[in-house]
Amino acid sequence: MIEEHPRLGFAILGAVLAALLFVVLLIVRGGGSAVDGTGITYEAAPAPASTGAAPLTRTNTSSRSAQRAPFAVSQAWATRIGAKVGIPAAAMAAYGSVELRLHAAQPGCHLAWNTLAGIGWVESQHGTIGGRTLLTDGRSSTPVIGPALNGQGFAAIRSTPTSAQWHGDSTWEHAIGPLQFIPSTWERWAADGDGDGVKDPLDLDDAALAAGRYLCADGHDLATVSGWNAAIHSYNHDRSYVLSVLDAANTYASRATS
Repeated sequence: MIEEHPRLGFAILGAVLAALLFVVLLIVRGGGSAVDGTGITYEAAPAPASTGAAPLTRTNTSSRSAQRAPFAVSQAWATRIGAKVGIPAAAMAAYGSVELRLHAAQPGCHLAWNTLAGIGWVESQHGTIGGRTLLTDGRSSTPVIGPALNGQGFAAIRSTPTSAQWHGDSTWEHAIGPLQFIPSTWERWAADGDGDGVKDPLDLDDAALAAGRYLCADGHDLATVSGWNAAIHSYNHDRSYVLSVLDAANTYASRATS
């Protein structure tokens, strides 16, 4: 959950060199812990996923919209890698396409799909939590709505007439969608990932692009341990959350390259 209070590379050589550099970084650190900008110590961040498992070219097939096509991974890649790592193809397409898009728009961020996948698993099991199914359009079979932020184990945040339209609670706020955006955070980072003209936090395509932009804000370089830690910590200010995302992201990277 985002707390309110608080390309894939087209140049294959560059991606490989970046991956090798990161491996060297982990070796030098002994694969141990790192301290981010908040002073909190975490384990080493996952290596970039562009080490053979990533789609190294844009799709040549049709997309859900003409606007999405320039930055969409191929459906064949999403299906193949999704089956290999245990992620629905629609979610893999969303995560991979965001990596492609942000590699072009913010190359210094080095966001990899497995980081988004780690967040997607922790937040909602890629929109399938509670027996839901992730549909081919990126939406869950029923909306993913978090618990009331009523101060009982969570921050106390009042809803607004606008935010209540997303979750139906006129009193308390709820995080919404597969990546669990608080509505006020969504208002700032809202994105149209699939080019359908709608910015919808319940659509994983849109939510993944918004989350990617959020992670890449403030000049975070996710190819470094400190940058990765700081980015995930900014998404949710909780050490256990960062470690859970780390574990999931590393698991997906390992499965994809095995």
